Amino acid sequence: MAVVLENTINCVWLAFESLQQDKSGFVHKSKLKVLTANIGTLLDLYGVERGLEHFRSTSVLNFDQFKYYLQKEVFASLPKTLQHQEIRVYENKIAEVCWLICRKKYLPRDGRILSEDSVFQIFRIFCVLAELVIDHNNDNVYQVLLHPSEVCNIAQNISSSLGCKFDEEDFSNLSVSMGNFRLAPFIAVLESRYLIEIKDEVALTEAIYDVYQKIVEDVIKKGFLSKKGYIFPTMKEYWFVLRPTELAYYTGRSEKDRKGSLPIEPGCKVEPKAGYRILLHSSERTFELGTSDHMSRLQWVSALQLASEHSGKHESYQRLQAVKRRLQRQGRIQEMIRAKFQLQQERNARQAAEGHAKELEVVVKEEARRLIELEELRAKLERLLEEETQAKRDEEIVRGLQARVLAEEWEKREELERLQEEQRVLLEEERQKRKEYEELQREKEAQLKCAEERLSQLEKERLHLDRQLKIANQQMKYTENRKEILENKLYPIVGEKVRRAHSFMPSTKEKPVVFEVRSSTLKRS
Repeated sequence: MAVVLENTINCVWLAFESLQQDKSGFVHKSKLKVLTANIGTLLDLYGVERGLEHFRSTSVLNFDQFKYYLQKEVFASLPKTLQHQEIRVYENKIAEVCWLICRKKYLPRDGRILSEDSVFQIFRIFCVLAELVIDHNNDNVYQVLLHPSEVCNIAQNISSSLGCKFDEEDFSNLSVSMGNFRLAPFIAVLESRYLIEIKDEVALTEAIYDVYQKIVEDVIKKGFLSKKGYIFPTMKEYWFVLRPTELAYYTGRSEKDRKGSLPIEPGCKVEPKAGYRILLHSSERTFELGTSDHMSRLQWVSALQLASEHSGKHESYQRLQAVKRRLQRQGRIQEMIRAKFQLQQERNARQAAEGHAKELEVVVKEEARRLIELEELRAKLERLLEEETQAKRDEEIVRGLQARVLAEEWEKREELERLQEEQRVLLEEERQKRKEYEELQREKEAQLKCAEERLSQLEKERLHLDRQLKIANQQMKYTENRKEILENKLYPIVGEKVRRAHSFMPSTKEKPVVFEVRSSTLKRS
């Protein structure tokens, strides 16, 4: 069946990529036999791998050739119509086989946070939402790429389940730098950016499982509801899981003990009832469900109506939503391309208009410049004419002034010559007076020199007289001393009386007269 192959084509490509020895896009048939045999066994088809030996004459196949073989020899054996549950079972089995082949490529990681089961669930989520595109460098090689908006939704759902804050601006910057995501970078970004601070492994596993159920298992809503019994009309609480084809209910959140399911068909009607209850009308019978409050009832009614609308479709609800989002992105891209084209046209028209306006502006500026030049030329000519007229008047004035100045110059010259003659006479007189003054000065200098010589001679005489006076004083003192000694020898008896008599007698000694000759009296004033 083509739907099963189309839904699992991303998983098959990732397994095919893991079997490649190089990046040529070809895989040996012996390796593809193992993958084909496992897929055939899951579909209750045995020996389908033997046809690979006779399919094409080469020993290797590219992905398009292998896909064609699977479509014609393997999936064509499936019934043309399958129920949603049967398609989901086939998809899960094929995904498990593909994961067993490519798990070695994605499980060994640095800083590993997620468990193997969680990584497998992320692998399934990635394969459901991603798109298979041809590599631009090699037509035989494909790439499974996930759009950044899908990565943002997944990371936001996981962060919301864990109670963490999701930074949209940081993710926008990251998506701009990375572009579309492949599986390995997708897992690395989740672990390094949004799960690295989560220490509760149980909460992390549950958060990823919730996203897995929503996207892969097509779970629309989960929660506790009360169900009215068929035999005993009492309301009993169960854990309900809503999918487009059924409303299953379990004894608890673990979803291990399944108690039953309510069929969801295209013709089902959902009717709210008083007391926060809901009536689900199916083809078999009417089921009565109970909620805890009005808001919960509104949410369940909306979810049940949504499930009823998608119950008759061949594709799962989440795949349809992914295709719808992909078409919206393509539509936005087309709109962006059209808007860009229109913007380019408007830009070209604006540039042409601006160019024409610039040309007109240049012409206007040129005309204005020429007009300004003419105005300046006219003003310049008028100014030159006025300057020429003024120059003639000035020339006449200058000529009169020159004549008057010339006459004044002659008068000044005569006066100057007279003054020069007077200056010459005065100069001669000054020279004569200077000569007389120099002669007088020489005479005064000669007199001063004589006076200085005389003063020097008088000074020498004074010094000589001072020495003689000193010698005379010393002789007189010596004579007086001798006299006293002789008197003491001659009159020893008289003793004291003589000394007293001497003390009242006038001294015959006379003080020497010293003549002080001051040199200042000899200096010329």
